[in-house]
Amino acid sequence: MPVTPEAAAAVQRWSSSLAALPPLMRGEPSETTLEAVRSAYDAILGAHPAPGGISIQEIDMGGVPGIVVTPKTVETGRTLFYIHGGAYIVGSPAGYHGLAGNLALRLKARVFLPHYRLAPEFPFPTPLNDTVSAYRWLLDQGQDPEHLMVAGDSAGGAMTVTVMTKARDLGLSLPAAGVAFSPWANLEHTGASMTNREGLDPLNSKEVLDLLARSFLDGELPNNPDASPVFADVRGLPPILVTIGESELMLSDAMRLAVHLAENRVRVSLDVWPGMFHVWQMHHDQLPEARRALDDAARFLLQALPTR
Repeated sequence: MPVTPEAAAAVQRWSSSLAALPPLMRGEPSETTLEAVRSAYDAILGAHPAPGGISIQEIDMGGVPGIVVTPKTVETGRTLFYIHGGAYIVGSPAGYHGLAGNLALRLKARVFLPHYRLAPEFPFPTPLNDTVSAYRWLLDQGQDPEHLMVAGDSAGGAMTVTVMTKARDLGLSLPAAGVAFSPWANLEHTGASMTNREGLDPLNSKEVLDLLARSFLDGELPNNPDASPVFADVRGLPPILVTIGESELMLSDAMRLAVHLAENRVRVSLDVWPGMFHVWQMHHDQLPEARRALDDAARFLLQALPTR
């Protein structure tokens, strides 16, 4: 499946912005800083334009900063809680105005994005705890869980599942459904695609993913179920769509996540896109496959909401 030259160039810029991470994570001398890498990463993601017909506001989500993206038309009560990716090391809502805006329009829903704290300054479980706190805050505002949806990409795709398991264990209401885009679901990195997709995935390599996982985990085991939802108790969760690109290193572990959900009686859909790369949905302005994937995700989420 061909990728447009514009998308290929954007992926290359995205990958290049992360090139300084390995030496930084190893504590080696570097000509740049982690904050500079984060700023460049956000700028590259933020270059994908936000659509017209939305407003963006900074908010406080119970002590966790964030943003809310609001389309002109909102169906009563409809809300998406979106968790950004970035290997728990980089990323912020600032880079997601385009993706969140496109989902807001498709869903006719407000989209809330928490700005959780990042490793290595704030390693596991701080990013997860911040995200759960923001989710609790949303419920405390009177959000009807029957009209609440959750989605996320990469690390945020894994947290889409983990936030649900933590909410269940805390006695919080669960959302109507969730979508995990390209989930980083197994920090042990034992899936076959970690080897046989090496070199096909333009954004990731196993060596770098191993390094990023160690930096995030800070001594915790990679099979901790709160870090790797393929090991989690997922019983009782709402319907979940797992969507993954066929070229991704994370392909096998995303498929494992879908099987794990299914074996525990969670209604799950697995959507594998031939030739697609990590979080290709970000390229909604350049790839028809990205727009179709967002259409599919919105359709899945909306089908879980109550009918009038």
